[in-house]
Amino acid sequence: MKLLIINGPNLNMLGIREPAIYGNNNYSHLCSMIEQACEGIDFEIYQSNHEGAIVDKIQSALGNVDGIVINPAAYTHTSVAILDALKAVAIPTVEVHISDINTREEFRKFSYVSLYAQKTIAGHGFDGYVEAIEYLRATL
Repeated sequence: MKLLIINGPNLNMLGIREPAIYGNNNYSHLCSMIEQACEGIDFEIYQSNHEGAIVDKIQSALGNVDGIVINPAAYTHTSVAILDALKAVAIPTVEVHISDINTREEFRKFSYVSLYAQKTIAGHGFDGYVEAIEYLRATL
């Protein structure tokens, strides 16, 4: 089994950006947690601040990965392009959000990615990634 873990804009700034919302741990710590959770699984972690680069990465996953874990970050609420890419490749996908988008600003409550994702995990901090990986491990 191979997983692609995609992180969207500003997640590389974890630990710096709004620690009251996203916590004090940095992106390197998140990657270490993902690596531990993926024991026995082939995986790739990818982060980009650019919507088109994320679309390209999703498209390149076709025929190469069995599952996707994606935190589209701000693109959650704006990107039909990322939704369409996920639908095009038809790879089982779990959407993750560090914060609970449903209790934040009104504009954050809608997720385009949730229209495709098999599951959405929000508000569980970095542990949401572990939950997503465990879900895909169990269902793929």
